[in-house]
Amino acid sequence: MKRQKTNYPGVFYRLADRIGGKGEERVFYIRYKKDAKTIEEKVGRQYADAMTAAKASRIRADIIEGRREPRRETREAAKVEQTEPETWTMEALWDKYAQVKADLKGLRSDMSRFDKHIRPVLGAKEPQEITQDDIDKLRSELFKQYKPQTVKHVLSLLKRIVRFGFKRQLCGELSFPVDPVRVDNRTTEDLTADQLARLLRALDDSPDITAANMMRMALYTGMRRGELFKLKWTDIDFERNFIDIRQPKGGVSQKIPLNNPAREVLKNHPVTGDHVFTRRDGGPLTDVRKRVNRIKAAGGIGADFRALHGLRHAYASMLASSGQVDMYTLQRLLTHKSPQMTQRYAHLRDETLKAASELAGNIIDRAREG
Repeated sequence: MKRQKTNYPGVFYRLADRIGGKGEERVFYIRYKKDAKTIEEKVGRQYADAMTAAKASRIRADIIEGRREPRRETREAAKVEQTEPETWTMEALWDKYAQVKADLKGLRSDMSRFDKHIRPVLGAKEPQEITQDDIDKLRSELFKQYKPQTVKHVLSLLKRIVRFGFKRQLCGELSFPVDPVRVDNRTTEDLTADQLARLLRALDDSPDITAANMMRMALYTGMRRGELFKLKWTDIDFERNFIDIRQPKGGVSQKIPLNNPAREVLKNHPVTGDHVFTRRDGGPLTDVRKRVNRIKAAGGIGADFRALHGLRHAYASMLASSGQVDMYTLQRLLTHKSPQMTQRYAHLRDETLKAASELAGNIIDRAREG
């Protein structure tokens, strides 16, 4: 609807159908600045609210001079001051949890898990009404369709919501412990020599320089996807040949060596912002899955191989199977917090040691035959 000016600064109206029919009426709006931002909000309708341009102008003045709250803020305050429910069911607890945790990074994923898995079967129950049988049935149904990691996330969310309500004295606790879901996430991805050669050709042929270079860095340095997203030019020491890993998964900043292949990648990579890998507007990348998957597919690599994390595993596997890198050094290179995380590669080193031992035996046998 087209704006129509009035004789009052910052006040305009649009024509709209009257509520209940009977022709059109004016819907008045005001514009003003707050915290250096221009705000536009509706203040009322000509007939339904008995609003006039003069009234709208007075409302605008009251808001600007602080005598009246903006309509948007009044609505938000009303949401917060809603009456609490009579019973704190899982649905009510979730609504409260989502309101309090609105800035939580994984809230959208939690919302999907709650709506899809918890609300349909347990949403109407209070935590103290939930039985062991309820949880067993939920767990069983989830395992029929989903991987253990998904089941773990759902049950973890359920426990988190109940713990949230119990701490605020809104509900009781579950009357039994929820057994943990065991997840074996120690998948070690690797590439055969042929697969690696095909992937390297696909990287060379790709017109997507940013995605290709991210994959090269994962392969040459073993850096995690999140570390590549956060990597800034100021984190790279070309003189001493080190990369600063800021706030890695383990929590403590680390340094890793900048080897020659990675150095060449970075030296030839375009500088388009503070971060090394950026969007077109110069801001840091946050998602590159489709782009790296296109390159992976062009190299004939299977869908199960994760384009960035898989290359980190390939990096670690190559070093471990070389027999020239001990587990402590590999742990440092991968910035693993504990040696247990690096042990998934120990069998590769063991196989190399076995092969070396067999070689020694073969040499001795040949000497005996000669």
